[in-house]
Amino acid sequence: MIVVKTIKEVREIVKGWRKEGATIGFVPTMGYLHEGHQSLIKAACENDKVVVSIFVNPMQFGPTEDLATYPRDLEHDKEKCSQAGADLIFAPEPSEMYHDNFQSYVDMNLLTQELCGLSRPCHFRGVCTVVAKLFNIVMPDKAYFGQKDAQQLAIIKRMVDDLNMDIEIVGCPIIREEDGLAKSSRNTYLDPQERKAALVLSKAVKLAEKLILGGEKNCETIVSAMKELVNSEPLAKIDYIKIVSLDTIQQIPQITDNCLVALAVYIGKTRLIDNYFYQS
Repeated sequence: MIVVKTIKEVREIVKGWRKEGATIGFVPTMGYLHEGHQSLIKAACENDKVVVSIFVNPMQFGPTEDLATYPRDLEHDKEKCSQAGADLIFAPEPSEMYHDNFQSYVDMNLLTQELCGLSRPCHFRGVCTVVAKLFNIVMPDKAYFGQKDAQQLAIIKRMVDDLNMDIEIVGCPIIREEDGLAKSSRNTYLDPQERKAALVLSKAVKLAEKLILGGEKNCETIVSAMKELVNSEPLAKIDYIKIVSLDTIQQIPQITDNCLVALAVYIGKTRLIDNYFYQS
């Protein structure tokens, strides 16, 4: 497995693979990899070569968010990538991705207005910009994203379609701990008491699934039940709990085919997300 830090090196390596007729799978990450990331890398191994980017993107963090404290451990990440079958790690410095006079951005309307886009202004501008840059650098055939970040997945799919990028976006299932908590690099922030309290997210998701599969169609009824459950946990503070159309990421009054039940909850100071896809 190769580890590089410059755009020039990535392009030269990928160009060589292309000359050999290889297909390229790509997994963009912010590092501190866990089994969820490894599941994406393993899925990408359906291609001949797999590239993983490890870059904590400053552009997608707000001024009061955890950019400085976001967990970083490149040696740990190298091991996780090697175990999962990656061929190349691209781990640039911010100065490699954004030069001093950088002033070009990728923005989007509608899909970014709800959920995380509402509570984290400019977040998805940063996501779209860095992902577009990474796609231009790596030029993959397929790129793999986790369904835990459901809004991000929908936005990346829309960006690729709108901008005519010749890349297939593959969504991969949420990977959970044995007790149900969705895997996240931010789980490392939780102390033992908070870790136990964080289970309220997956419990709320399961409650929504049970209600919907039991025939409940009224979104307000489902969201109210989820809020009551989350509010019963003293360490939990709701950012949002909403049900939206997967096509528009806009709230809907009734459960329909292809909708998303999504929540973001602070456990102490740590913001966690989870969701449930419903497709009839």
